[in-house]
Amino acid sequence: MALTDPPLKRLFERLDFAPRPTAALGVVLERWEAARAGVIAPRRETIRFSSQEQEAAQSIFVHRFDDADLALIDGEIAAQRLLGACRKGDRLNEAEDRRGAVRLRRLFEEVRRASQPVLAQFTSVSHGRDRAIVEVLAAPLSQNGQTIDSVLAAVAIKALDVSAPAWPLLERADGAFALFALDSAVHFGEEIARTLGVSLSQLEDRAFEDREYKVRPLESVRGRDVYVVSSLHGDAFASSADKLCKMLFFIGALKDAGATRVTAVTPYLCFARKDRRTKPRDPVTTRYVAQLFESVATDCVICVDVHNIAAFQNAFRCETIHLDAQAIFAQQLITEIGDAPVAVVSPDLGGEKRAELFRQRLERMLNRPVAKAFMDKYRSEGRVVGEIFAGDVNNRIAIILDDLIAGGGTMARTATACRAHGATQVWAVATHGVFASAAPDILRDAPIDRLAITDTVPLAATDKTVVALKDRLIIVGAAKLFAEAIRRRHTNGSITELLEQGP
Repeated sequence: MALTDPPLKRLFERLDFAPRPTAALGVVLERWEAARAGVIAPRRETIRFSSQEQEAAQSIFVHRFDDADLALIDGEIAAQRLLGACRKGDRLNEAEDRRGAVRLRRLFEEVRRASQPVLAQFTSVSHGRDRAIVEVLAAPLSQNGQTIDSVLAAVAIKALDVSAPAWPLLERADGAFALFALDSAVHFGEEIARTLGVSLSQLEDRAFEDREYKVRPLESVRGRDVYVVSSLHGDAFASSADKLCKMLFFIGALKDAGATRVTAVTPYLCFARKDRRTKPRDPVTTRYVAQLFESVATDCVICVDVHNIAAFQNAFRCETIHLDAQAIFAQQLITEIGDAPVAVVSPDLGGEKRAELFRQRLERMLNRPVAKAFMDKYRSEGRVVGEIFAGDVNNRIAIILDDLIAGGGTMARTATACRAHGATQVWAVATHGVFASAAPDILRDAPIDRLAITDTVPLAATDKTVVALKDRLIIVGAAKLFAEAIRRRHTNGSITELLEQGP
């Protein structure tokens, strides 16, 4: 099966790693492979089924790429199982089931990109219950044998016993709580919902032909406490600015629809690195982003480990909740440290306070002293300089702590300095794994024994950085941290206690 990009993987629970397809879908795949016969993709009419294979034949439908959208050209009965009521000629952006349409569009785009079949499997959830296991096989078609102009899809749905909830539901007699997730944050939002014991609220996210869009809630939010999850990192399908704009539009729509309180939940907050002027006429984007959130009447912004917490807190006039990942990182690393001596290292003076708080946390948990060190760094016009290293890492595990990794150069040069000063091992820890294009090559050769990040910026198994680091990479889930912050905000609980103890 084809390898897929991270945004597509996040729409499904499993891709590529699913077991053999169900019998009907397996037959479809066999007939597609037989009809391919050496060309890039077969024509639809060359894929034939025997009289004993009618279950497989009835499971398929075909969409043709048509300008910026896809149109249904065959198999409307099978397509209705995923899209709701539809007829031949209908476009995906007109589908009744918006979530199903988004899933299929992303799946079909991936098939076109990879020129290979893709098997996807996900759970259909309704009102906090797993309703069915849905399996979709998508394979490319070509009328001329040279270019992919349409996609054949086959669907199999296995209903589940729904006598018991998929997870314990929260007591919400007043119906006051609502949780939405946008774009590539759907999987992260589902993890938050699962932890809270609720289901994601439904929304319509519709793209127009000119790449503009609209997004609106599909249920009433009047008088409710609403939370919107969107990690504002750029990916192959949308830039940071695109995601920020969509989130602002959606918050505005929620407020117009009567939501009493709307909280923006941003696991990764974009444009936070430029928090002060370092050159004449520099922008201060942290403040501009704050003004944009305030302009649509956002009541609160929740994020984790922004680049400069002081700048973040001073930029916003609405309520902010700043989380940190130190507790979940410490819980992950503490058992691996054992009796070994440790030092916490800041890769620059700007992160020294963050590193010191983490060092104190480790001291409390290990019940023994933890050393500290820092590296000098100065960045100008993309160049990083500074060679001063201070602190004691000799014969210790050096844990380098930062808020994010982009190019990987800062971590690599700090790791090299730690090794030069006698560190037995070097562990790199950063909340956000942004990973620019140069990062895989830099980190592959860096003297880093382990690299721990959270999933605020999701990675696929095929991501170049994942492949480069192999078993040196540790990904720590952050959904429980956000879920607990949301629960405490909704019930007026203590955020301070959460930061001290962790989720």
